[in-house]
Parts: sequence; structure tokens; C-alpha cells
Amino acid sequence: MKRVIVGLSGGVDSSVTAYLLKEQGYEVIGLFMKNWHDDSVTISDECPWLEDSNDAMLVAEKLGIPFQTVDLSEQYKERIVDYMFNEYEKGRTPNPDILCNREIKFDVFMDIALDLGADYVATGHYCRKGEEEIDGKPVYKLLAGKDGNKDQSYFLCQLSQQQLAKAMFPIGELTKPEVREIAKKADLITAEKKDSQGLCFIGKVRLPDFLQQKLQPKNGVIVQIPSDFEQYTKPVPKFENKEAELAYFSTKFSYKKEAGKVVGKHNGAHYFTKGQRKGLNVGGTKEALYVIETDVNENVIYTGEGKKHQGLYRNVLFVSNEELHWVREDLALKTDESMQVEGRIRYRQVLEKATLYKVESGLFVEFENPQSAIQEGQFVAWYKNEELLGSGVIS
Repeated sequence: MKRVIVGLSGGVDSSVTAYLLKEQGYEVIGLFMKNWHDDSVTISDECPWLEDSNDAMLVAEKLGIPFQTVDLSEQYKERIVDYMFNEYEKGRTPNPDILCNREIKFDVFMDIALDLGADYVATGHYCRKGEEEIDGKPVYKLLAGKDGNKDQSYFLCQLSQQQLAKAMFPIGELTKPEVREIAKKADLITAEKKDSQGLCFIGKVRLPDFLQQKLQPKNGVIVQIPSDFEQYTKPVPKFENKEAELAYFSTKFSYKKEAGKVVGKHNGAHYFTKGQRKGLNVGGTKEALYVIETDVNENVIYTGEGKKHQGLYRNVLFVSNEELHWVREDLALKTDESMQVEGRIRYRQVLEKATLYKVESGLFVEFENPQSAIQEGQFVAWYKNEELLGSGVIS
């Protein structure tokens, strides 16, 4: 009998994952990951991990499977929290959920599971796994979940062939309502439980409060850039080749304080991210102001009026070789090769047509339509026919 270790999080998705595997005849063990101790930054007095671990334990009891808690808070702090602080300090916007899957669930946690004799590790992600033999070797595919509203393949965009080989996603063929229905019929305590919000495994965290633990508040100004800013209207130069053109269009606009008017104050540019509207506390404009750029060195936030402001949009981005990752290593592009794909730069974004261009130093992603708020530090992921082929951190 194959042994599967399920990351039981105390939510309905992982509960049903464990239930389905048990029904299918696997030997199932539930493990709860404790990744965070600091309750001072959760939004309410609830202690989310205690409540979640208790629910996970009750589900394991109900299913009659062994259960234990593993404390990964040290690795979590080192690999996720410190990385987040570091990225925000540089004015970049990290995605902790993607890192959590790559570094914790499918690395540290997977190692523990394999040490416990697991054949597979299962999680409650809405995505699917495919397998094909290519040149006599098995190649694993990461496929979008059947539920278009919940497809979570983007969060797994950094997984490797080795990690996918040992992964199982039992609810990938189901929709969320179907998952809740199964939980109800199986009389699982988590059937009606709300989906968790907030950072992966930390719970409902106020991000500014979280960041303020390490990044000190620092007063600065908010500058509004007019929609006719000269860089938006200057003529496009002639290019020697495609690479020069892509490099030009992937370069973000650069602003100076003098280019606009000071419309407000803030307490730290590193607390803000491109495309953000809330928290600026600036009135007096017809349409809302959006962050179009942050300068953490000068501690200035640049804003534009309305969500159609040109400063928000770009259609080319760049990923350096160091930050480039192919789930399908066999399809990795070589220098000067290109590929038609569909891409997204954030979870739940509708897939957009794009072309990948591999150059010596990395990879350009050229979207057919301009993308709003392309932010350094975010992940871009690319797909073909529901299969996620690769991803990278936006430079």
C-alpha cells in the first residue's frame, strides 16, 4: 500500500484531500505545519494556527488517520519572512505563497514526509498533474485546476520535476462547491469553514504592521505625475534588432520629484507597491490615485490619477537567467529562440497572449496587451494549453 502524507492545514481543501486518498485505499498520514509563532501581528485576538491545528487534528481523528504537528517556524522565518523583508526594503513586491510552496511545502516538508517513508506528498491545491514519457523518461506536467475560479497552478509555478514527481493534487479535478459537498457528506468539521486569507501560514496579518517590525517608518512625500508626462509622449526610436526593442519597452519610466506636484505625505515608500490605491489618504482628485512607482532610495511615492494612467502600464518585462525557472526543463528555450504562450503576472489574472524571447542574459516576455502594475519581485508564469511551463521573478 502506498503511503501518502497530506499537509493538513485545518481548511476544507486539505481535509477533503485526505478523505479522498483514504477512500482510494492509500495509507494516509496527516501532518500540520506550524510556521509562525508571533501572534502580535495577526489582525484579531484569534490565534489562527492554534485553531487550524485543532481543526486538522479533529479531521484526522474523524478519518482515523495518524496525525502530528511539525514545527518549521525556523526555516519559514529564514526562507520566507527574511526574504520578504529584504525584498520590500528594496522596493520590490515578493509573493510569499509561491515561495512557501517552493521552499517549505515541497522542500522542507517534503523531506520530512519522505523520511517518514512517504511515497507521495499531497496538498489541497486546485491544480492537476499529468505525466508523459519523453525519450524513455517520465516528464511531469503541472496543469491548471478544473475550477477556473480557483485554479492555483500559479502558486506552484516554481516547482521542479523532482518535486512534481512526488506530488499529488487530489482535488484538482473538482470545483470548490463539490469539495464542500464532499466535506459535508463526510461530516468533516471544516465543511463550512471560510477560506483563510492573508500570508501563507501566518494567517490574517496586517502587512504594514508586519513590515514595520523590521522596516522603520520614514516620512516622505507623495508626488502626482500628470498624464501628459514627457516620457509618455516622446517618439519611439528606431531599433537595430528585436532585443534592443524589447529592452527599450521593458525599461520602466523614471521619475523625479520635479516632474509632478506634491499631494501628500507617507510613512515609508517600502510599505507601498505599484498599482496600490488604498492607504494613500489623498483627496481632491476626480479619480482615485494609484501608485505608479516607488523610489525607496529617495523615499518618494509617485502616483497617477485613474486606473488608466499611462504610468501603470507596460507590455514587456524581463527575467534574468538567475531567476528563470522551467517546470518543463525539456522545453526550455535556448538563446535566440522564441515561443508563443499565455502568461499572467498575478494569481487569478486572466491568461494573456504573450511571446517569450530568450536572450543571452535572460528572457523577455512580451504581452500582446499592456499589463497593469508590472512589479519587480512578482512572478510571471507562462502556459500552453492549460499546462504551466515555467516562471520567473520580474527584474
